[in-house]
Amino acid sequence: MSGAVRHEAADGVLTVTLARPEKRNALDQAATAALIAVFEAAALDDDLRAIHLTAEGPDFCAGSDWVASNADGRRPRPASLVRRLPLQSHRLIELVLGVQVPVVATVRGFAAGLGCQLALAADFAVAAEDAVFWEPFVRRGFTPDTGASWLLPRLVGVARARRMLLLGEKVSGAKAAAWGLVHEAVPEPELDAYARDLVRTLADGPTVTLGLTKQLILRSAEAPLARAMVDESFGLELASRTADFREALAAFRERRPPDFTGR
Repeated sequence: MSGAVRHEAADGVLTVTLARPEKRNALDQAATAALIAVFEAAALDDDLRAIHLTAEGPDFCAGSDWVASNADGRRPRPASLVRRLPLQSHRLIELVLGVQVPVVATVRGFAAGLGCQLALAADFAVAAEDAVFWEPFVRRGFTPDTGASWLLPRLVGVARARRMLLLGEKVSGAKAAAWGLVHEAVPEPELDAYARDLVRTLADGPTVTLGLTKQLILRSAEAPLARAMVDESFGLELASRTADFREALAAFRERRPPDFTGR
C-alpha cells in the first residue's frame, strides 16, 4: 500500500485521503494501485455505508504523475498505454463510479486530468468556490483519458465539454456548480463541514437502496427507456426485501423519521 494514500473506517464511513501534498497529490503508479485496492476492498465491505474522498494540502489532485512514471529514463514498450491504462487509472474511475455505496469528494485547489475525473466520478463532488477543474490534455499534446470524454458531456453537455477538452478552459468551483459539473460550491472555510454533513446524511440512509439507485443512474446513460424500466423493476424487487424498506414503512405508519441500518 502506497504511503501516498491513507484510509480509515469509522461509523460506517470510509475516509480515503490522498496524502502526497508536496506533489499536489499527483498519482503515480503506486498511489493509483493503492486507491484501486482500497475501492475494491470497500466494494466487499458490508459495514461501509459511504466513502469520503479527500486530500491533504491545498490541492485535491494534479492528475497522473508522468514524471515519476518515466523516472528510469527507459522508453516504454509499444502499446504500453493501451496495456496499462485499463488496469490502472481507468480501472480506478470504473470503481469509483461502480462501488455500491455513495462517494463524496471534497475538492479544494486544483483537480486536473485524472484528478478532475476522480472528483467527477464521485456521486457528489463538493468544491471550494475557488477550486479549479482543469483538463490539460490537449495543452500537453495528447488526447483525454480516464473517462473525460464520457463524463464531461454527460454532466455539462457537449458545448461545455468542448470548452474544457478542446480549449483547456479552467473552470472554478463556483462555475462548476453553476454548470452542474459538481454538486455544490461553498466558501473554502465551510468546505470540510459541508462535506462531512453530506457524508453523514448519506451514511445514515438506506444503503442498499442508495447503491441500487446509483447503479440505475449509471446504466441509464446507455439504455433505452424500456431497458431502464426493466432495471428499475429488478432494483425495486431487491430494495423491497431489505430491512431498511420495512423500517421506512414502519416509520411512515408511526409518523417518525426512519432509523436506517444499511441492511
